[in-house]
Amino acid sequence: MDFRRLKEVLDHLYNTYNFHERAVHDPIAFSRRYNHPRDQEIAGLIASAFAYGRVELFMPVVDELLKRMGASPAQFLHEFRLSRERKRFCDLKYRFSTGEDIVALLYVLSKVLKRFGSLEAAFSTPFNGSDMATALSGFVEFFYGIKIPGSIKISRGFYHFFTSPDRGSACKRMNLFMRWMVRDRDIDLGIWQGFSPAQLVIPLDTHIARISQCLGLTTRKTKDWKMAVEITESLKRLDPEDPLKYDFALCHKGIMGMCSGCDGRADSCEIRTLRL
Repeated sequence: MDFRRLKEVLDHLYNTYNFHERAVHDPIAFSRRYNHPRDQEIAGLIASAFAYGRVELFMPVVDELLKRMGASPAQFLHEFRLSRERKRFCDLKYRFSTGEDIVALLYVLSKVLKRFGSLEAAFSTPFNGSDMATALSGFVEFFYGIKIPGSIKISRGFYHFFTSPDRGSACKRMNLFMRWMVRDRDIDLGIWQGFSPAQLVIPLDTHIARISQCLGLTTRKTKDWKMAVEITESLKRLDPEDPLKYDFALCHKGIMGMCSGCDGRADSCEIRTLRL
């Protein structure tokens, strides 16, 4: 793949991307409801935790969950009392996650907030100059390490909320959350100040994996953390300071259409025929 040509194409698609339309239908819209960064980060983590499956199915669940948390999700969690709040949420569910799993999610979030004061402070602790894999793994372990009362009967749906590189995941949803918090351009919020967009890893899903294979951004076959890192490193050749800006371009319908029949080889990709 000619990276100069690829940069030309992806920059064009990025510069003409309809971010207004994306912001309305993207789960980041939940964070944008709030003005305070502490509320935005809580809404963002909850929205990203549920962001799998069909958008029209998980968005209503997140919407209802946040409504029940009141005007300030952060204040709600600081004041969270299991005995008082359990009945308020136990009827909610989404795919793998039961109402009890959702109650457990709120419980561990409240414990992390009471310990660190914010999710940003919690993430900063394992980060401390390390790479994103180490930081994300440490961040997730804070949640897994909290002892959940035996009265809450969690299922595997609770563990599906938090993904970790140490557990073999590409961590699409956690990387999506990090993009929202760190980047300060386009639809992203940029409310976490101690991090650089250059440190982020692309939120890898099936579509990004296929398109990246098609474009020659990765040679890997397994959609895991190593593939996400390899794609990100390739994108850094196009923009070392903000590689994830191309996340939007790779989701562009033009690129997706050209790669729809791609067999995974860069030399078969129709990107060469794109007219700007």
